[in-house]
Amino acid sequence: MYIEFRHLRTIRAIHESGGLARAADMLHITQSALSHQIKGLEEQIGMELFQRRSKPMKLSPAGQKLLNLAERILPEVAHVEEEFRAMQSGRSGRMHIAIECHACFDWLFPVLDGFREAWPEVDVDIRMRLAFDAIEALRREEVDFVISSDPVALPSVTFTPLFDYEPKFVCASSHPLAHKPFIDAEDFAEETLLHYPVERAKLDVFTQLLTPARVEPRGTRGVELTEVILMLVAAGRGVTVLPDWVLGKYRHNPDYAIRKITRDGISKRMYAATRDADVAKPFVAHMMRLSRTEPVKLQRQLSGASS
Repeated sequence: MYIEFRHLRTIRAIHESGGLARAADMLHITQSALSHQIKGLEEQIGMELFQRRSKPMKLSPAGQKLLNLAERILPEVAHVEEEFRAMQSGRSGRMHIAIECHACFDWLFPVLDGFREAWPEVDVDIRMRLAFDAIEALRREEVDFVISSDPVALPSVTFTPLFDYEPKFVCASSHPLAHKPFIDAEDFAEETLLHYPVERAKLDVFTQLLTPARVEPRGTRGVELTEVILMLVAAGRGVTVLPDWVLGKYRHNPDYAIRKITRDGISKRMYAATRDADVAKPFVAHMMRLSRTEPVKLQRQLSGASS
């Protein structure tokens, strides 16, 4: 037996309308075509589907079973069809995010709040366990949007610039380095450097300053949370380097001194990595716009701080 969706729609239409003529109008086919379809289906099943002598037409027991099937399946089919239409129009999809940046959460959560409000039909998730394999996870289609400051040339992957940021030195206000107008690489030689627990190749202070200058801090300590890093700094347990968007709310805090790194400062750029095929999707483009504007709001809070 071979039952098609059109057969289920036909059974439902005849049941709802009570006759072939009105059901044919509902289905936008001729009454003759509808009668032919019913006859072919009854021949497949080997039983009548309707009690034809009754007015309005009533379902036979076999017809009732098909109606029950139609009422279960057709709403699910309609739902999937709507999802496909939404995907084609760019209204729905998936936005699974991986982050190669611990400090990005300071601006990412406000971004996601705005994104969810604008795109309620898009499935949003942050894939924390893929942070250390984010780009390969993107290529495997496990995630759809990677936040990274380290673009690489890869086929089928696009790195779109989001914003520039400045890593800043932070120490306790009572620390001797707090009196310096800016911090050089050599100033780290006698310090314990507090940083996120990632490899040095992912830390701006090493890639932009210490490694090129061949300077090794007296000690290093990986700390998971930004707030804990700053608590340890305030207690005099070490110094740190954090992106400018993190430090805006600490601008006037008397516990900290925030300084430029080198006389001219150093600069880095944050990127969004996506698959080439996804770049033009409306909700992906909107995610990029939000990811550009929210960090800049936080950076402005630090504008005017001591440098």
